[in-house]
Amino acid sequence: MKFAAVSPLDYFASLVAEDDGLNLLEAAVSLAQDAHPALDVQAVLAQVDGLAKRLRGRIAAETPPARRLQALTQFFHGELGFAGNLNNYYAADNSFIHHVLESRRGLPISLAVLLLELGEHIGLRVSGVAFPGHFLVKCKIGMGEVVLDPFTGQSLSAEQLEDRLALYRRGSGLPSELELPLEFFLRAASPRQILARMLRNLKEVRRAAQDWTGLLAVQQRLVVLMPDDPVEKRDRGLALVALGANTAAAADLAAYLAARGDAPDAGALRARLATLVERGAPPLQ
Repeated sequence: MKFAAVSPLDYFASLVAEDDGLNLLEAAVSLAQDAHPALDVQAVLAQVDGLAKRLRGRIAAETPPARRLQALTQFFHGELGFAGNLNNYYAADNSFIHHVLESRRGLPISLAVLLLELGEHIGLRVSGVAFPGHFLVKCKIGMGEVVLDPFTGQSLSAEQLEDRLALYRRGSGLPSELELPLEFFLRAASPRQILARMLRNLKEVRRAAQDWTGLLAVQQRLVVLMPDDPVEKRDRGLALVALGANTAAAADLAAYLAARGDAPDAGALRARLATLVERGAPPLQ
């Protein structure tokens, strides 16, 4: 009996179906399968397991958390040479875990995914932090926390974090009364939130390149990952418009308008939806 091959999207859907037991590393590795269909995800996971085994072998059972964290950063950034890709920051490969393992260069968030995995293997209480503009990692040490920059392994003081946040606030143009305390931006990100941020990074890369096929693949994953977010359906619909898939595009835009009929872009999207119907998309009930 022959079994149909599981598509990359179906595989991803199975990985992110439930929050309980969601394997962040496996799901993150699988994001590259649209661009690299022959990628062996399990081989990449085995490669990371090999690095974790090397690191575990250097840490005694009685090693305190602070020393474990020091060993992690020395191993990851010092010995292995992982760092941020400053020379080609916006390349899609920076989001692909298998490529980051090969090149030792990546985005803050892709480096963080590897740091989180290795940290968990050596018994550290680590989590990702969706800090504005630059993903971070934090580690509980006793009653406190150490916040790390995955680009460098540098620990960041509260003053340094406030300075980074001030730059974001100035750049965002938010009114001062909407400013939130630093602690708000240091909350732990869930695996689902981390994957969404990785995919949204890829979304911007594909959109900037006007790679509509690549953008649609990213949007398919975002809709699977965030099924209750109408914005992702809207953006999938716009990618479908660019590819001339009018019927599917109309369905997505109609779903967005049903959920966000008072959104600032609703009027423009209603006009676009009417145009799609004129071009042959079926009337929507």
